[in-house]
Amino acid sequence: MTEQPPDALLGDDADFTRRWDQAQATFVDDPRRAVSDAAALVEDVLARLSDTFSAERERAEASAQDGEETENLRLAMQQYREFFRRLLAA
Repeated sequence: MTEQPPDALLGDDADFTRRWDQAQATFVDDPRRAVSDAAALVEDVLARLSDTFSAERERAEASAQDGEETENLRLAMQQYREFFRRLLAA
């Protein structure tokens, strides 16, 4: 059985990539602005990552609270494992 690559944590990152390319291209003419834009971009990426983790955590906790406890805790653990793998793949 071949393991599938994990889904991207940030979803569609085309806007992030576009913003990075723009900041990098700006560096020669306006390095201070480029660095400021890069810092803002990193903040936005971290905020998206935090939102993604919050949603994943809610989903895992909901799984852990429904029905038979041991089975649901196993499912929650699997969901956290998948999220952890996605973090390491990022």
